[in-house]
Amino acid sequence: MRILLIGDIVGKPGRQIVQQALRGLRAERGLDLVIANAENAAGGSGLTPAIYRELLAAGVDVVTMGDHIYRRNEIADVLTKENNIVKPANFPPEAPGKDVAIVAAANDVQVAVISVLGRVFMRPVDCPFKAVDRVLSGLPEEVRVRVVDVHAEATSDKQLLGRYLDGRVSAVLGTHTHVPTADECVFPGGTAYQSDVGMTGPYDSVLGRRYDRVLETTVTFNPTHFEVAHGDPRLCGAIVDVDPATGRATAIERVRVDQSQAARMAAAARPARVLEL
Repeated sequence: MRILLIGDIVGKPGRQIVQQALRGLRAERGLDLVIANAENAAGGSGLTPAIYRELLAAGVDVVTMGDHIYRRNEIADVLTKENNIVKPANFPPEAPGKDVAIVAAANDVQVAVISVLGRVFMRPVDCPFKAVDRVLSGLPEEVRVRVVDVHAEATSDKQLLGRYLDGRVSAVLGTHTHVPTADECVFPGGTAYQSDVGMTGPYDSVLGRRYDRVLETTVTFNPTHFEVAHGDPRLCGAIVDVDPATGRATAIERVRVDQSQAARMAAAARPARVLEL
């Protein structure tokens, strides 16, 4: 089976290219499940119920979050009630949201999706290693396909978790830093890994924000609003091939869809026009 994790969706440009490209990409690449990190989808920070539904309508199956999960208070109800969106599992148990989502892929295979926050240069959280151990110990034995989104700053934090979970999960895929890394691989135990799958949003920017605003504040200390940029939108992520019988990954591939490719995919996925006779 084939699973796509879409990296941090940033603002309206990120959402628009997902809407344009995803249905065509699903058909073109034979995707069975699409996971998307959406913690920056609402104006560059947080997620709203309306945008959550927008992403599902675009073809996303499961939503992961990160350190900006509670920037929009109204998302708490969605986090509590819906079964296809997760909070970082190393957040306090009282925090709104679920530690794991178990969903059926297009081929009817059950897939567990887990998110954890890193600890290096991040907000104080519980141990991600112990949090994943706890969640994995509670999964039904028949759920062999397991994907972990590690939302962290330091590549060492992510690599250590990947090695720690090798052979116990299908993939450990990094988000948060918004820059795709070129270290995709399958570890000896059958766990696919990439330090960061990249940002889905405007690449004519600094991590999705207008670079003129970021430069102004960085150079002069004059405060500015870091608005979401618009130019050069791309969908970035990773596709992982998994043997559903064992849960072991067999391949991983970086994905990048630019605006011209997205337009082609949108045209290919558009229903044929019915002529009035």
